Parts: sequence; structure tokens; C-alpha cells
Amino acid sequence: MREQVIKAIEKEKLVVIVRGIEREKLIPLAEAMYAGGIRLLEVTYSANGAVSDEDTAENIRMLAEHFGDRMYIGAGTVIKPEQVELTKAAGGKFIISPDAYEAVIRKTRELDMVSMPGALTATEIQAAHRAGADFVKMFPITDMGSAYVKAVRAPLSHIKLLAVGGVDLSNIAEYKKAGVCGFGVGSNIINKKMLADGDYAGITKLAEEYVAAVNQK
Repeated sequence: MREQVIKAIEKEKLVVIVRGIEREKLIPLAEAMYAGGIRLLEVTYSANGAVSDEDTAENIRMLAEHFGDRMYIGAGTVIKPEQVELTKAAGGKFIISPDAYEAVIRKTRELDMVSMPGALTATEIQAAHRAGADFVKMFPITDMGSAYVKAVRAPLSHIKLLAVGGVDLSNIAEYKKAGVCGFGVGSNIINKKMLADGDYAGITKLAEEYVAAVNQK
């Protein structure tokens, strides 16, 4: 299964970040994105404890059971090994973190899930790779730009990189050209006004635009 998820990430290139969404809206939101071509969803844990880890894991379970093999559900903002265990028990398939905490990476690999920790410098990226990361998300990439990605990739071309933070339709092409193999996108697809208005068709259209952008040759 782990290799299957890795191949899906390489093929689909886009992970949508789901943060702070009410439980009753999760399935219709996810179905709207699925209709737009999204196949990978990251449900984030709450670092400040506003939502309990158990509640987040239950959201992951609900989505994983609803979609089955149609969509891969994983966890984001994973900052401790216990959250990795909760995600595995809930049926999550991948773990994404804001940092490269070795204990989280090792627990993820131990439980046969895909590891995608966050890092920014060459030293951090290589350390994450050595610890067992399958992909490394360059985060936050917002103010660094594609030239920075290209510079880092020159000596680290053996590491699969994702661009996360400030990614939108205007810069996807340049990040791809710089050498990233995928992207994490949140509010640019999960538009808060559309969600509040119940405009799921609008969210489907946004998803379609991003899927087309990441797959453009």
C-alpha cells in the first residue's frame, strides 16, 4: 500500500490541505474536490489543541471509510508520534508535518505509511531524507520562490520535493520547472466564502483548475 500511495502522489502531484472544517461539511467538500479531480486529502491536527487529536482522527476515519480506494486520506500538522499512531488506526495513508522531527518520520515508516515532513534548508531537507522521508515538503516556500527551489535541488536532485505555502495558479508552472514533483494547496481550493455559501460547484471548478495546472506539460 505504501508504494501505491507514493506512486499516486507522483502521478496526481496535488495534496489538498483541509484545516478547521466542520465535520458535517467534510464529506460534501471532499466529494466536490473529488469531482474536480483531487485524489489526496490532508486533514490537519490542531497544534494549539483547539480540536482534540481524537476528533481529528475521527474525521480522518470518516473520510477514509467514505472514500475507500477512491481517495487517499492522510494527516497534516503531525508533530508527535502519537498522532501518527492515531492516523494509522483511523485508516490514514500518509503523514505530513511542518517540520522534520525524526521521531515522527521513523514512526511513520515503522507503521508503513508515507512520510512527508517539512523542511526548508539543504541541511534540513537532507536530514529528513536520511531519517526516512519519502518526500520532503519545502515549507514555507512563500517568500523563497522558484529560484531558491532550483538552487537547493542542484545538489539534492535525489530527493523528491513538494512546494507548500503560497502555491497558486500563478506560480505552479515555475515551481514545476524548478524541479518539485508535487504541491500542497489549501485555501486557494477550499475557498472559505464558497464553502460558507454551500457553493460546492465552485469548489469543484477550482479543483479542476489546479489539477489542470499541475498536470500541464
